[in-house]
Amino acid sequence: MLRIRDSPRIEILIQQMSSNLDEELPILVNVDEYSTFKTDKRRVEHRAGRTALAEALENWGFDSSQLEVVRDANRAPSLKWIQGVFKNEALPAISIGHAEGYAIIALIEFGWWVGIDGESKVRGIAENAFAEFCKGDELHWLKANPSEAIRLWTSKEAVQKAMHLGMGLNPRNITIPQSISNQEIYIEGMKIQLENFQQENFQIGLAWRVAGSQLRSHEDDLLDATREAMRDEAGNLIFDVACQARRAGD
Repeated sequence: MLRIRDSPRIEILIQQMSSNLDEELPILVNVDEYSTFKTDKRRVEHRAGRTALAEALENWGFDSSQLEVVRDANRAPSLKWIQGVFKNEALPAISIGHAEGYAIIALIEFGWWVGIDGESKVRGIAENAFAEFCKGDELHWLKANPSEAIRLWTSKEAVQKAMHLGMGLNPRNITIPQSISNQEIYIEGMKIQLENFQQENFQIGLAWRVAGSQLRSHEDDLLDATREAMRDEAGNLIFDVACQARRAGD
């Protein structure tokens, strides 16, 4: 694990993938989702990402057997306690990437969203593909500076993930300042912190922002309903109601 920042706490893990599909499925793999994958490449990437995620979470002191990965409408992943585990402990936000046989994981403390993307730092992107993720002045600049293509590509992927929008946010509408490794950008009035750096053989894009709305679980709804049932007419919590309920069930 690499500690990138202390406030907010951000750590990343880069871990080589195993191509052995005969191994037992990692604990954070959703079997129903896994069964929909059409290619071995996708299965290997998914398994590797969840294996690396479990290791990163263990480093933060979490037991992955009590957690699951859920997705929102844009398929952005987040962590939830599995059904039946009633804990109020806040969970970090996550981002998962894959590159050149490695899984790349980012964790950020609760209250923030994070996005990470990595590519081989020597990978080239054909000039005829530049217009797929750049436009206007940025596109003209990139054509004059093609060595910056991987930095822009990974930066925009990281921003898309940190926004929890994926390809719902057109990368051509994200403008990355030229030749600056640490910066702030604004999208729809939201400030996003962005860092670019090289680690091992990878060019890494890392973005983070204040978190938006969180996905809710059945336990969240049940706990809220329980709290409401414990309030008096003035809205105050009456804690002896819970005590009486426990005694009645003894």
